[in-house]
Amino acid sequence: MPGHLRDFFAVLPDTAEGQAVAGRLRSEAEDLRAVLHPSGRPWIVHRLPFRQVSRATRGGDSLVLIGPAGVPGTVLSGILDPARDTADLHRRLARLPGIHHVVSRLDGEVCVRGTASGHRRVYHARYAGGRLVSDRPAVLAHLTGAGIDDGALALRLLDTVPHPLRHRPVWGGLEEVDPAYALSLRAGGPGHTVWRWWHPPEPELGADRGAPLLAAALADSVRAHLAGHTRISCELSGGLDSTSVAFLARQAGDRETVLLTAAARDAHAEDEMWARRGAEDARRGAARTVEHRVVPAGDVPLFYADLRGNARELLDEPFPVAPARARAELLIARAAAAGSRYHLTGYGGDELFNGLPAACQDLLPGSPLKAWSRIGALRHQLGWPLWPTLRGLLARPSFAGWLAGAVTPEPPSDGRVPLLSWGMRQTMRPWFTEDARALILGEFRSAAEHAEPLSPRPGRHMDIDTVRLGARVFQSLEDVGVTVGLPVAAPFYDDRVVEAVLSVRVEDRVVPWRYKPLLVEAMREVVPARLLARTTKDHMAADDVQGLREHSADLRALWSGSLLARRGLVDAGRLERLADDPFSPVLQRHPIDSTVSCETWLRTAEDAWPADRPTGGNQRGSGKSERNEAVS
Repeated sequence: MPGHLRDFFAVLPDTAEGQAVAGRLRSEAEDLRAVLHPSGRPWIVHRLPFRQVSRATRGGDSLVLIGPAGVPGTVLSGILDPARDTADLHRRLARLPGIHHVVSRLDGEVCVRGTASGHRRVYHARYAGGRLVSDRPAVLAHLTGAGIDDGALALRLLDTVPHPLRHRPVWGGLEEVDPAYALSLRAGGPGHTVWRWWHPPEPELGADRGAPLLAAALADSVRAHLAGHTRISCELSGGLDSTSVAFLARQAGDRETVLLTAAARDAHAEDEMWARRGAEDARRGAARTVEHRVVPAGDVPLFYADLRGNARELLDEPFPVAPARARAELLIARAAAAGSRYHLTGYGGDELFNGLPAACQDLLPGSPLKAWSRIGALRHQLGWPLWPTLRGLLARPSFAGWLAGAVTPEPPSDGRVPLLSWGMRQTMRPWFTEDARALILGEFRSAAEHAEPLSPRPGRHMDIDTVRLGARVFQSLEDVGVTVGLPVAAPFYDDRVVEAVLSVRVEDRVVPWRYKPLLVEAMREVVPARLLARTTKDHMAADDVQGLREHSADLRALWSGSLLARRGLVDAGRLERLADDPFSPVLQRHPIDSTVSCETWLRTAEDAWPADRPTGGNQRGSGKSERNEAVS
């Protein structure tokens, strides 16, 4: 397997073809290990430098968890032994903390699922009369010879890809399982089924009951991540999310801890001041050493630095994070150099706790005054005009209707558009070709013909969709950690944490005159009061603009010989001219991040496979060491 894919697993059928796939992977991947079928053939082959594989058996039945820390066999046996069938088994797994893939085999039925948050995903493809399953679509593309799907790639040129289009893999012939569903396979055939294993909780709890549930779920998740590690690190940006995780880590056990903060270039930024306060409080009364290391602003890469560095990981798809990769790698590398064995972040907090205006729409039928008081306050904070806000509340389209018109040729003349529907409306970029525009519009319209929302209520739909989007993107940071040699985690994406938040009433979660009120209440006994009092958040817009200027030559070189242009998706000449004009009003209105991410991803993907092993063509539309061990 190419060196980019340092972390993956694949589930193979109990057939000669499955065994041949294992042999092929073994010839290409270092340190490949295996969990065996009862027949002795490979069942799960994996190369997981940081994730742990835990297993329990009951006769011919088996339960395997792949996650951040090992789960004791006694715990898994206590779940597997009384399970009556696959659905019952997965119900019993529901309260286990941590972020795991689950692979089970009961009565000849193999079931694979990820997490409801979308942080752990499952892909599958038909192969030689059977079906291959993996957590990495690139593995399946490599094995099946799948080519890039230009329609799916064109979608990634947008800032965000909404449900259900997001589940369309960038390689043709592959399928992704919706996070709320599990994939089931029967021995002896290529057929498969999906079934729903997760339902979001109803928002019925007040903050007085929901905050303790959230606090317990977060504490359990942090403990599950840190199990077995005596020296750890935490990103301490100064914001409430990373501060909460850092103090939960302090509470979780007696460990040496390194707190890392990246200083800002903006003289008016407040993050560093709050981070220093947090570190001061964390040291107070700590049983073990708590170090605080501040990276000087001059050492922090600007956006668009080291774009070639994106070639070090082959991500599952293009994520709009390529311009910031060098910044992320710096902090993780500093943590590793400090001797950390596990790195925690506060990623996911914004998606869970900022409070989406659309969520307030769900209050309208039963509590119109509560809905309007919150939406009215948000309208004033965000500068929304009155009449468009009222129209957004009262004239809501169906999900299918919204999806069909969710992409427009040009941005609105007034940028203050109320976010009161099923998602963001997005605009085509001026450098998209007519082919790209046609592909994108065709994909949206086609999906709208059969798409179902994640919830009948727009607010709840956006709550879930926002978390899933953030969880997908975070995996790119995990992949950087694998490259650096340090596992990176975001406990906020634990399903138990997400469920605790979703179980709280909207009026207690979305309070415009309070900053992240649910998280503040949950952390009352964990985080010092003076840190919970912060109500501001820094932004890095200046670093983005300065990065466009400082790295204009790198951007120009990126568009010279553009692979996106060869596929007919972008106008490389226009992008080269924009690289020479970083202060252009076009770049102020039309962010370029997603296009940069697609270009760098495509270059990595096209160079990923050995030259002597051909892959499939373009599609539109739908001397190494080896080990083969049974994991017990």
